[in-house]
This record gives sequence, C-alpha cells and structure tokens, in this order.
Amino acid sequence: MQRAIEMAKKATAAGEVPVGAVLVRDDEVLAEDWNRPISSSDPTSHAEINVLRTAAEKIGNYRLLNTTLYVTLEPCVMCAGALIHARVSRVVYGAVEPKTGADISVFNVLSDARHNHQVQVLGGIMAAECAALLQNFFQQRRKKQQ
Repeated sequence: MQRAIEMAKKATAAGEVPVGAVLVRDDEVLAEDWNRPISSSDPTSHAEINVLRTAAEKIGNYRLLNTTLYVTLEPCVMCAGALIHARVSRVVYGAVEPKTGADISVFNVLSDARHNHQVQVLGGIMAAECAALLQNFFQQRRKKQQ
C-alpha cells in the first residue's frame, strides 16, 4: 500500500486527484500508476485502469490471474468491472469512497455472486493516510477557487 500512496502523491504533484495503484503477482510489481484523467483528457484513466492496461500489455494477456491490486481508494463501478473482467484475484484498498464506492460504500460490485468471477477484497488498509491525501487535495483546490 505504501507504493500506492507514493503513486497517489505523484498524482497530486501532477494536479490529478490523488489515487494511486500497484498491481502485484508473486511479489513482482507488474505495474504502478496514478489517476490521469485530467492530463490525458480520458475519463477512463483511473489509476486502476492504467495499471491493468500496463500489466496486460507487459504479460501479453488481458487476464491478470493471481494478481493483487493495491489502491488508495475504494474502486468505482467502472474500475470494479474492469477488475472482474481482468480476473484480478484480490483488491486491497485504503480509504472508502462514500459517493461512488463499488465494494461496500454504495455498491457491492466486486463480490456480487452474479458475476462469473469474484474478487477477494480487503478495505481500510492505511485508510487514514489515504483519506488524508484526498482531503488535503480537495481543501487546497477549494482554497484556490476562493
């Protein structure tokens, strides 16, 4: 999770919402990245999607079996769907996302039994530090708007 937090800090430095993600298999980092929708003009450029794309290209397969995603924020519905389709085995996230979270906060997409693949989920890891990154980012943004 610490590496995901480092990625989130890079997002902040780039003017992006501070969400970072790291995808790991067998103790090897397959990909790490941060949110980039603003700089890329791509609404799908969430940290999770970015690492899925990079890892799939790296291994030459869109199925990312036996992998764990560490992400600083509870995934949204779009990212949860991509994680299911990629067959990511496990998601470990930091802060909950009370407006759009797709694990427990608003939706329960990741472990919905109607999917042909369920993702193991562990939330709340380093939650205070992950949440503080987001809170500080949005406080600074509000100050600039005043």
